[in-house]
Amino acid sequence: MTTIDPSILAKADSWLNGNIDEDSKAQIRSLIDQNPSELTDSFYQDLEFGTGGLRGLMGVGTNRMNVYTIGMATQGLANYLLKCFPDETIRVAITHDSRINNTLFATTTANVLTANGIHVLYFKEMRPTPMLSFAVRHFDCKSGVMITASHNPKEYNGYKAYWDDGAQVVAPHDKNIIDEVKKITSFDDVNWDKNDSLFQYIAEDFDEIYLKLVKGLSLAPDAIRAQKDMPIVFSPIHGASGKMVPAAIKAFGFDNVHVVKEQAEPDGNFPTVIYPNPEEAEALTLSLKLGKEVGAELVLACDPDGDRYAAAVPNASGEFELLNGNQTGTLLTYYLLSQWKKAGKLDGKQFMVNTIVTTELIDRICEGFGVKCFSVLTGFKNIAAIIKDLEGKETFIGGGEESYGYLIGDFVRDKDGVSACAMVAEVIAYYKTQGKTVFDVLAEIYNQFGFYKESLISVTKKGKDGAEQIQALMTDFRHHPPAEMNGIKVAKIVDVKESTVTDVKSGKSENLDMDKSNVMQFYLADGSKISARPSGTEPKIKYYFSVNAPLANTADYRKVEGELVERLEGLKRYFS
Repeated sequence: MTTIDPSILAKADSWLNGNIDEDSKAQIRSLIDQNPSELTDSFYQDLEFGTGGLRGLMGVGTNRMNVYTIGMATQGLANYLLKCFPDETIRVAITHDSRINNTLFATTTANVLTANGIHVLYFKEMRPTPMLSFAVRHFDCKSGVMITASHNPKEYNGYKAYWDDGAQVVAPHDKNIIDEVKKITSFDDVNWDKNDSLFQYIAEDFDEIYLKLVKGLSLAPDAIRAQKDMPIVFSPIHGASGKMVPAAIKAFGFDNVHVVKEQAEPDGNFPTVIYPNPEEAEALTLSLKLGKEVGAELVLACDPDGDRYAAAVPNASGEFELLNGNQTGTLLTYYLLSQWKKAGKLDGKQFMVNTIVTTELIDRICEGFGVKCFSVLTGFKNIAAIIKDLEGKETFIGGGEESYGYLIGDFVRDKDGVSACAMVAEVIAYYKTQGKTVFDVLAEIYNQFGFYKESLISVTKKGKDGAEQIQALMTDFRHHPPAEMNGIKVAKIVDVKESTVTDVKSGKSENLDMDKSNVMQFYLADGSKISARPSGTEPKIKYYFSVNAPLANTADYRKVEGELVERLEGLKRYFS
């Protein structure tokens, strides 16, 4: 019989003796009697805000998403809001995606906030994350909450907290909120006595306000008019973007949009996919099938909360080829800067933002156009922080991260799959009017700035043991760094947690001017780059690989691509 750690049992007993519902108590008793390891995973830690807020498996316990952890987190948020904005009217916007327990968790959040005298603006229907971000600023809210677990499996749910700038909560607010939550020692410390007079639905015309701003991002209306009948396929993958993405694409001027009917209805069980993640090719199976049937020029899909997007386009053989987040980010960056330059709008007061694990090709493109590109830690809240710092001084054009997230313009302060889908469609249409395919344009970019190719490995290690294994891996990288990978010497090591940049040959280290994070990066002698980073939202450690080579002749696109893929596979084998 497995012995249960006394500290775990004590936490479970505190729930059993607390003011929780009988069904939850029965679940805890069952775990104690029949599944001690699951009990340990459910109680060994408290959920904390990471790069995506509060996120975890649904179930009973301090390390699970349930009405009690939601209530405690919300009480902590309420206490902090009341401290930060004394004697002010405090408004908080709330919405959710299609996840299981979506309305339960969202209304629980609303009830606790109103119980604390805070006004709640609540979307009548589920809406994508970017609309929540926009609503915070539009309605002059002090905070916002999005109930979602983004692209995680169906067993997960989450709680994204936003601050008054419409961005996800960053330091010091994230830690301060957690500190407030930790002060709550029993469920009786949560004010559950809702005040319906402080609850208000957001009017339906808000959709049109948002769509008008999205439409204003368009830079080539003439090209769209010329290609308005271009067949486009879209799937919300059972999520919250099924209404808004087609509406945005049509607002841009495209008329021939086909929605994947099998995935159009919101459903937190995600019955047609293994994972509701557009980064996974399997999730686009039905989209690509419909794309072939209608002869689509572009296939698009979003994750359940509509902040990430994926795109696929037909290649020279007529087969759909999935573009990864680095490729679509490269295309969008190049297109936006080209159009801004063409319009004579680049005067040195514009900027873009990239993350440290996203392709450095974007940095090279920005250099080529004479536009500043800031490199920040992973997590879109860090991109939003740069936008906020430079607000009123310089103009944000766009920016994103390799994990299929991109933002154009600054009226939203999180990645926006809705506007990104519409803009990708415009990019395809614009270059089609010039007789160019996506791959023609990528070849031109690679010819000018270098051919960069990236890949990613995600290693899942669940539970308490998994978390300890991940930390042990990072400790080993830090104290026993590899001298070479795939036969290529390591030339430079960047330790973001220790804020050091070390030249391996000389042994000299310089200070890294960046916020600390548990990330290690290895630069090889041939220009390759490998980054190791534990996920902030999932029980995973991620390895990011980037290789590059010149592309002297655009006709050699596929040949050089093959060589880069071989280099990537060699590096990936090193970590397998």
